[in-house]
Amino acid sequence: MNFNLLKEIVATPAAPGFEHQLRDLVKDHLKGYADSIETDSIGNLIVRKGKGDTKVMAAAHLDEISLIATYVDDNGFIRFHTLGGFDPRTLYTQRVSVQASTPLPGVIGCKPAHLLKEEEKSKAPKIEELFIDVGLPADEVKELVKPGTLIIRDRELIEMGDNVTGKSLDNRASVYILVEAIKKAKDLNIDFYGVFTVQEEVGLRGARVAASSIKPDVGINLDITLANDFPGVEPQQRITDLGKGTAIKVMDGSVICTGSLVEFMEKTAKDNDISFQREVLTAGGTDTSAMQYLTGVGARVSCISTPTRYVHSTVETASKKDIDSGIDLLTILLKELHHYRLEG
Repeated sequence: MNFNLLKEIVATPAAPGFEHQLRDLVKDHLKGYADSIETDSIGNLIVRKGKGDTKVMAAAHLDEISLIATYVDDNGFIRFHTLGGFDPRTLYTQRVSVQASTPLPGVIGCKPAHLLKEEEKSKAPKIEELFIDVGLPADEVKELVKPGTLIIRDRELIEMGDNVTGKSLDNRASVYILVEAIKKAKDLNIDFYGVFTVQEEVGLRGARVAASSIKPDVGINLDITLANDFPGVEPQQRITDLGKGTAIKVMDGSVICTGSLVEFMEKTAKDNDISFQREVLTAGGTDTSAMQYLTGVGARVSCISTPTRYVHSTVETASKKDIDSGIDLLTILLKELHHYRLEG
């Protein structure tokens, strides 16, 4: 694993709708590895490579769940709204970076436990009860932090045993996988579009635009999935396990994947000794569905998913081996997909 590259990708801010810094970073790393690199009108980065009759789109979303300032009170505390899905329990006492003209370090606070009423102690804080403290006088904060200022969670990616842990592995693990696979893939006999999409966390918006334009025959998404292989979860509730390989999506709450493509991906993994597991997720949704039916494209779809613990927190955790197996599978698929027989 190129840990330093993954760490750089994780650290680069990319709130939904404001992905330009990470898009530029990815573009820089892929110069010389593509036939063309373009940015569309909504902000998707589209990397094109190879020639062939089968049009393949592989998508990984750039954006991370984030916050946006809505108000600064007379004491200088910042109130905010969420961009993407949050459990408020994962925010209280966390550090953030307020993206003013010069980024401001801050912390998320709430009424302390020793001031809570008895009936409040058993309840998780609500988003509207939280605030951000940047340690500056109110007039200075009001000058620097306007409504609409972005706020990014501040947590460095580190190695932890056989794993990596930090914020925004959803979906920076997949961005890293797609970057590395594009670098490795050579002499492709498909018309390949590697798309780094925007605004996934707020409604799969970028992928819908890209799929409508590209109209792929095959859509392979890259995202994370739940690895709930930890205490308190019954065996039948597990989706994937850390360290057992990349996951091939069969379904999630928004899509039922194309059976023949799932089988092709599994056979490719087996033939090349790539560890994998099946992902049957009964909730949630990803850009996979945007390539299948949300825009009427009807592509044959599945997803290469990276098993991840503690999703949508600042300590998301993934196995280095699982990430590597995702790179291996996507790289070989790009080489072999011209053998996939399109249906219908």
